[in-house]
Amino acid sequence: MEAVLAHLRTAIESGTYEVGDKLPSETALSEELEVSRSVIREALRGLQALGLTESKTGKGTFVTATGPAENPIFGPYSARDLFEVRRHVEIPAAGYAARRRTADDLDLLAHLLERMHRETDNTAWVALDSLFHITVAQASGNPVFGKVIEEIRDALAKQSSFLNQLGDRRERSDNEHRRILTAIADGSEHEAVAAMSAHLDHVETALTTIVSQTKTERAQ
Repeated sequence: MEAVLAHLRTAIESGTYEVGDKLPSETALSEELEVSRSVIREALRGLQALGLTESKTGKGTFVTATGPAENPIFGPYSARDLFEVRRHVEIPAAGYAARRRTADDLDLLAHLLERMHRETDNTAWVALDSLFHITVAQASGNPVFGKVIEEIRDALAKQSSFLNQLGDRRERSDNEHRRILTAIADGSEHEAVAAMSAHLDHVETALTTIVSQTKTERAQ
C-alpha cells in the first residue's frame, strides 16, 4: 500500500494527473500495478486523506490538488479534530486505567499486543491498534471514555493505516503500546499518563513528517 500510494502521489505532484483529472479505476490500477484491489483502495484513501483527491460515488476518484493539505482528513474528522480529542480523553483515561484496571483488562491488552506483534496484514493490524486504544479507555472504569474512542474508531483506523507509510512506524507503535501497558500493569498513574502522552506525540510527529516529506518532494 505504501508503495502504491507513493507512486500515485508522485504522479499527481509531477503533473501526470492534473487537477480535475479522473484517476484510473481500481480494477485498472490493480492490473497495472499488479496488486490487489484492496491495496489500491487503501492507497486511494491515503490520497484523499492528504487532500489530493476526492471520491465521487458512481463516478470515480478525481484529483483536487497538487499538494497535501495541512490538516489531513480521516473519515468525518480531521487530524486536528482527532488529536485534540485524543489528548483530552486518552491521556487521562490511561491514568485512570492504571488505578482501576482489572486482571481481565490486562490479559486482553497483553493479548492484543501479542497479536499486533505477529500480524503481517496491515488492515488487520490497524483494527487491533484501534481495539487496543478502546480497551485502554474501557479499563479506565469510566464508560464515557470508552464510548468516545468507540465513536472515532473508524477514523483512528484510517489514520493508523495512513501513518504506516513510514516504514518503521508499526514497530515504533508496538513499542509505545508496550510502555503504556507496562505502566498500567504497574499501577503507575503518572507513568501511564506519560506513556500515552508520548505515544500521541509520536503519532502527531509521524503525520507531520509524512506531510512535510510530500512538500519537500514536490519542491525538488
